Amino acid sequence: MRFKTYLLAGLVLLNCSFSVPTYKMAKLKYNGGGDWYANRTALPNLIDFCNKNLKTNFASQEGIVEVGSSELFNYPFVYLTGHGNVVFSSTEASNLRKYLIGGGFLHIDDNYGLDKFIRKEMKKVFPELTFVELPANHALYNQKFKFPGGLPKIHEHDGKRPQGFALMWEGRMVCYYTFECDLGNGWEDQGTYPDDTQPKRLDALKMGANLVQYALTQ
Repeated sequence: MRFKTYLLAGLVLLNCSFSVPTYKMAKLKYNGGGDWYANRTALPNLIDFCNKNLKTNFASQEGIVEVGSSELFNYPFVYLTGHGNVVFSSTEASNLRKYLIGGGFLHIDDNYGLDKFIRKEMKKVFPELTFVELPANHALYNQKFKFPGGLPKIHEHDGKRPQGFALMWEGRMVCYYTFECDLGNGWEDQGTYPDDTQPKRLDALKMGANLVQYALTQ
């Protein structure tokens, strides 16, 4: 499958100085009425940060891909966000499962209110798996940028601590779920959220780069 080539290209690129053909990140479009399109400027800013700091060669603009589409397999890294309802049909859940088992990676970023929906829908994808919180010393938090305390708190909602959860398939992380953190808000253009300071935005971008690096090289 094509995205396996992209994953290999990412691994090579992070360890070598020469360029590789451009590949893309994508935002996942889902049904159910939730705002899958939230955080409009987030991925382009993360892409720019990764290209500059990890020397990746992502296309500057994100792709948009539906859960049940065969085009999903063209992307090594897919991002899902929103505030509201998410619904996967059985066909969509099966397609997403094949993508993730085959080498793809999904980052779910709760933009506030997503939790009660996404946990149920991911059970359709992996009924045998449960989200497990990663410890602060996990390799994800010790890539190019170091986060000794684990996932940083970027955007305040309910005053709860940030948590990073993973779904593991045969020893490989296939999905990372950020809760009470809102990384994507921190990736957005400066000034989009006045309470998200520049240091917070930088933490968010560094954590995002760690996630991309880990996903491409695990």
